[in-house]
Formats: sequence, structure tokens, C-alpha cells
Amino acid sequence: MSKALHINEFLQQSKTSAIIDVRTPKEFEQGHIPGAINIPLFSNEERVVVGTLYKQEGRQAAIVKGLEFVGPKMADIVLKAQEIAKDNTICVHCWRGGMRSGSVAWLLQMYGLNVFTLQGGYKQFRNYVLNSFDISNEIKILGGRTGSGKTKILQLLEQKNEAVIDLEGLAHHKGSAFGGFGQIQPSQEQFENKLCMALEKIKDAKHIWIEDESRLVGKMVIPLPLWEKMRTAVITYMEIPFEKRAEKLVEEYGPLPKEQLAHAINAISRRMGPEQAAKALAALELNDLREVCRLCLLYYDKGYDHGLQDRENVKLKRYAFDNETQEQIVEHLIKQQR
Repeated sequence: MSKALHINEFLQQSKTSAIIDVRTPKEFEQGHIPGAINIPLFSNEERVVVGTLYKQEGRQAAIVKGLEFVGPKMADIVLKAQEIAKDNTICVHCWRGGMRSGSVAWLLQMYGLNVFTLQGGYKQFRNYVLNSFDISNEIKILGGRTGSGKTKILQLLEQKNEAVIDLEGLAHHKGSAFGGFGQIQPSQEQFENKLCMALEKIKDAKHIWIEDESRLVGKMVIPLPLWEKMRTAVITYMEIPFEKRAEKLVEEYGPLPKEQLAHAINAISRRMGPEQAAKALAALELNDLREVCRLCLLYYDKGYDHGLQDRENVKLKRYAFDNETQEQIVEHLIKQQR
């Protein structure tokens, strides 16, 4: 028989075994365990038919209809599972750990695979996720005005075996009007799932580096327990010269199409001020990207500074960097934490 595991055991098992999510494509798209592979028992439409039949005519009628849908798919399910199984072992779950995962587990076990299922299904995983954000680790906030290279610094810190959570990477957004270019954000549910699993990987770390963010990263909302801890953490604030930051933005956003840059400038024009926005758009037309970035930085600097002033009892550790490379900055920040 397949073995039903508690969520902690299931996640531990999944480190060495692939996970099959047998829910519908729509359910999977809304949110899933990171790394899971969707092999749906029912299509979106079939699930509706079976569910409606269950309500109207009862369990037996729904089972018969479900078997009609599943029968032609059984061989394909087995072959796909065999393809991704590791050491002849597979993990399977559905929404509540009921008939869908139980049926697939029976089928795969009959084929000869070792099968583990998740007690309570994906619903239990979501409860686990929502309870995971009140962390005990010390948080170190990496701050600095726009163009300071905070994301790259986080990446280099991680390469030095520092524990890092890249909220912008998880959210697929760089946190500004320019931040969503070329990226599609996940659902809020999936953002939380990914954040939970990222925190799980570094749960034993003494401290965790996180970039200074507003509560919203694009459309993603940072979970409240984590957000509240971020707001009371000390900010390691990098002071980078204005012109150096402008140059960084030219490198980052300069290759983008003019239309996208113009759209982003228009999106912030009311807060930026119509006169400054008009100047930025005019500079863009002249391909003066450095001037565009200078004008936008003036707006973002004012907003960032205002945000710091709005925080109660904000604690800053300021470090001024002029000509240091990002690698040298990282070495300095690590040294200061010892």
C-alpha cells in the first residue's frame, strides 16, 4: 500500500522524490508546491462535471463518471509517473488527500512504484505555508536608494554562503514602475508557496538578508508576520553616489524598447510631477538615457527617503561606498556583521 505522510515528512521525502500534483491545471496554476509536476486526473471541465454530479446524484454516480474520464488516461499517467520517478519512488497529492490522490497512488503502486501521499493534501500544505512566516531568524535589511545594486549584492552575499531571501526574484518583479518588464508575476498564493520553501531551506541560519521593500512587490503582498519583522529590523544602508546609480540604471534599462520606458514614465508622471515627467519623455526621444535616469532617480530618491522618515524608530547603519566594486562591498558588509 502507499504510505500517507504528514506534511513535514512529505516535504522531507520530496527532497529525494518527485511530486505529482493530480489536481486540475486550473488548481495547479493558482498555486502548487514548488517543484511539483502537474499530471491531472481530470481536466478543468471534467472536474466541474464530476463535482456537479456528486452534488446532484451522489457519490456513486460521480465515481462512475470519473472512471469514464480517467480510464483512457491511465496508461499515460503511469508512463509519465515512471518517467519522473526517482529510485522507483514518487510522491502524490491532490486537494485534500482524498479520492484523486488515492486513486492515482493505487494505480502507480499496482504498476510497481513506491508511492507516498500527503495527509490532508495541498490544503494541508497551504496551512503549513501560512504558518511559516513568523520566523525566529534575525533579519538584516539591505537598504539603499534606487540603482544601488541591492539585488546583485544579495546574489553575491548568497554566493558567500550568506542566507538570503530575494523577494523580487520570488515575485518576478523589481519593485518599481519599471520593474515588471519581461516578467509575469505568479499568483499571490504561489508567491507565498515559493517564499515558504525559500525560508525552509535557510531555517537554521542565524540571520537572513532581505532587500528593503515596500509591502507590495509589484502586485505581490509580503505576508504580514514577515513584513512586521522586516519593519523593525536594522537597515544596512548603502550610500552610492548619484551618478554611479544613474549609470547602473542606464545599463539595466537602456536596452529596453522606448515604448516600454515611456509607458513606465507615464505611469509615475502624476507623482513625479508633470514638468519632470515631460522632461524625462523629451530626453527619451533624444536617446539621452542618462538624463532620463537622472530625472527618474530624483523622483525615486525622494520617495525612498520619505519612506524612511515615515518609519517609527528606524535604525540605520550607513556605509558610504564610492569606487568600491560590488565584490568589495559584499566583503565589507560581511565583515561588519562579525
